[in-house]
Amino acid sequence: MCYSAQVEAAYKKLGRRYRATVDFDEFVNLYLYHPTGSRPLTPRALDLSFSASDGGPAAVIAESVEQWDKLELHQLEELVFAQRTRLVNAERSLQTKVTKKAQNDVRIASNKIERALAKLSRLKSDKLQPSDSRIFPGSYAPVITGHGQDRIIRPMRYQCRLAGKPASHDVRFPGTYNARRDSLERYWSNTFGHNHAILIVNKFYEHVARHALEQRELAPDEKEESVILEFTPEPAQEMIIACLWSEWKGPEGRLLSFAAITDEPPPEVAAAGHDRCIVQIKPENIDAWLNPDHRNLASCYEILDDRPRPYYEHRLAA
Repeated sequence: MCYSAQVEAAYKKLGRRYRATVDFDEFVNLYLYHPTGSRPLTPRALDLSFSASDGGPAAVIAESVEQWDKLELHQLEELVFAQRTRLVNAERSLQTKVTKKAQNDVRIASNKIERALAKLSRLKSDKLQPSDSRIFPGSYAPVITGHGQDRIIRPMRYQCRLAGKPASHDVRFPGTYNARRDSLERYWSNTFGHNHAILIVNKFYEHVARHALEQRELAPDEKEESVILEFTPEPAQEMIIACLWSEWKGPEGRLLSFAAITDEPPPEVAAAGHDRCIVQIKPENIDAWLNPDHRNLASCYEILDDRPRPYYEHRLAA
């Protein structure tokens, strides 16, 4: 399962490199500011790719990003103040009597302050870090879909909710951010051969068991420990990842979402302790993938089989 990936999030770069136009209406709707609403989960690199100086829809989106930033800054500052008060009170209490509650308050408050300050620093900075391009299940990413000869960039959630399914499927089936190749004609049958997309990825991340990474059995009484590995293709390249997408409508509104297709891992990924890997396609197969013929699924499988084969180097993620 590809639980996280570092993607190409800047819409202008995507447009230039992959001859794609931007569906600005979808981005405007996603970023639309509501003072009492929830901010969309988007990579910071995507947020900052929209500039007021560009005018038009990009300026509208940039204004929404600024409004969301102001709201989040205010919420984080309030959180830091509340947790610092909690920390001071707990430390004062510990000076007179050591209690488990006070110790927990010190630990929890300190952790929350540290995380909030990190988020504040990120929001106040215009300098992007590699982590600002990472997506996780539930967050949005710019994906490319096809419409005849046209390629279109749309924002979609990384966890696919198929049309006709209840919204509760998101909780009941949390792993639907990936589509297993061996289930494409079962669970994904209404999407495979119909709604295809691509996601541009530079690195991907996986949870693996430490003992599997170290290629050994668990020691007696040893508890399984999960670590996160970062996989990078060698030679370095942008990975064009095969995806499926769906447009969902229900009482809660409308949702565009996608899943990345996974298959059996190459030897070096399996040796690192993981049993799946996202599927790359070749640049020359993009248009055929984005415009599938549902009456000829064999051609879709041929594209998935005709994949680039870099070597995926791995290291422990920071």
